[in-house]
Order: sequence, then structure tokens, then C-alpha cells
Amino acid sequence: MRIRRNSHLLALTALAALALTACEDGTGVKDEGASRPASSTATAAQPTPGTDKGTGTAPTKDTTGSAGSSGKSGGTAGGKSGGTTGAGTGAGTGGDTGDKAADTASDSRVLCNGSNTRVTAQTVARPLNHMLLTVTNTGSRTCDLTYNPVLRFDEMQWVPQAAKETQPQAVTTLAPGESGYAGVLLSAADGSGDGGQTAKKLTVAFQGYTPNSDGGASATPTLPAKGVYYDSSLTVTYWQQDMDDALSW
Repeated sequence: MRIRRNSHLLALTALAALALTACEDGTGVKDEGASRPASSTATAAQPTPGTDKGTGTAPTKDTTGSAGSSGKSGGTAGGKSGGTTGAGTGAGTGGDTGDKAADTASDSRVLCNGSNTRVTAQTVARPLNHMLLTVTNTGSRTCDLTYNPVLRFDEMQWVPQAAKETQPQAVTTLAPGESGYAGVLLSAADGSGDGGQTAKKLTVAFQGYTPNSDGGASATPTLPAKGVYYDSSLTVTYWQQDMDDALSW
């Protein structure tokens, strides 16, 4: 009995030694519990391309993107269409209104001439050898004094020139009762003119809306009883709105 018990103890001791050796050199049975993570689990945890890094799932498509694009497109198209319509309407209406206003203004104005004005001629002390022509609108409509008066003393065969530097920025326009003016240089103050003579009669012709065109009836203002002396220096200004402008030349 003692020999069998000893043999049994020796066998148990040998088994325990083998188990201890296996644990130390890594060839024994391994623990398959939760203490060592499975390699498949670690691999699954890595995010795949195109997935949300936070949740590991693919991001959902923004369904409002197309609606936003459509809204932008619609807004642009609507704004453009509305702007075009508005501009077209405004331009068309404004143009029509402006044209009608211009036509109305044109219809309400006439040329100033001997039939709707009163014309006077008078010599002045200053400047020397000058005469002033005054045209007063006696009609019921606004009239235009265009360019310069065309003067003819007695039966003279030449036309006095107009001083270009006196041309105004706009046509001289006379409302009913208003007056316009022109200055006349009769002769050179230094006596340099030639062909001097005294005139007893003056005819004032009016121009139309193009140079040298017929502006209607002429006027024959009365000259001083002694007449006026003129020579080859005879020059006239353009029609002026202001008397001082007519005599400042």
C-alpha cells in the first residue's frame, strides 16, 4: 500500500511540473476569455472609406441639397425675369412718356418772327456805335428765336456777319410777353471800316430751325429820324436772353 501511494504521489508531482513548465515557455493552453481582444473585432472597428468617422456608418445624403439648388436656380431665374420685365416696362413707359412730352412741347412752341412779335431798334451810348434790337413775344404761345437776326439796311446787297463768340448754349425762348435781344455793331470805332453810309430803313429777317432757312414774316422796326450810320464793320450778335449779354460784345 505504501509503494502504491508513493507511486501515485510521484505521478501527480510529475504532471504538476509539466503544467508549470508549459505556462512559463508559452506552449501551454491559452486563456480564451475577454482578457485578449479578438483580432476580428479590432479590424471591424476601423472606419472604411466613405463612412462617418464618428459612427462608422456611411453619411446620409442631404436631401435638402437639391431643393436648395432648385431654390437658388428658381430665385435667380425669377429675379432675372422680374428685373428684365421691370426694366423693359420702365424703359418702354419712360421712352413713350418722354416722346409724348417732347411732341407736346414741340406742338406748343413756334418760331418767333414778325407775325407774333414786336421789334424795336435803338442806338445806345455804350458801347460806342452800337444798336440794340429788342423782340417781344406778343403771341399766345412760346416762341423760339433761332441763330441770329438777318439785317438789311435800305437796299444793301450784302448780309452782315454774326459774331460766333456770341452764340448761346441754348436757343433763346420767349414765353408770351417776354423779350429777347441782339446787339449790332454799326461801324468801327477807330474809323477802319469803309463804305460808310446812313440808312433810313431796316428790315429784320428771322431764321428757321436750320441755318439760313426761312423763319417766317420779317419785321421793319422804325429807325431814328436822322437814320443810322454803318460801314463794312457791320456785325450782329446771336439772339440773347439777356440785354446785357447782347451789349457786352
